[in-house]
Amino acid sequence: MILRPGEKIHVIHRRLFERDLRKHFAGVVLDYEAGVIRAEGHVFVIDDPTQNVFKKRGDKRIRIMSVSGGNLIVNVLPPEVDLDAIRYDHQDRGLRITDGSDWCLDIREFGWI
Repeated sequence: MILRPGEKIHVIHRRLFERDLRKHFAGVVLDYEAGVIRAEGHVFVIDDPTQNVFKKRGDKRIRIMSVSGGNLIVNVLPPEVDLDAIRYDHQDRGLRITDGSDWCLDIREFGWI
């Protein structure tokens, strides 16, 4: 199995059109089957394109996402990451996510998607 229930993930939704919202998701896998993830967590969006700041939506959501469509980039996070504490930091003209501990994930390799 490629993803296991209980694994923590960070998902980048590829934008299909220039004006699409930039959306990310951080959560825990509830189930995975045949290329489809069921996960619970938080959505992060840039709703003001002039500021380029990801904002966490307050409510947790359960999302169903297909990894076979090519529209998602899925990062498996270490088990010790505190998903409720995840935030985005701009550093050295790049972008990374962190939970405030020593852990961080540099996502500048994906550009502004």
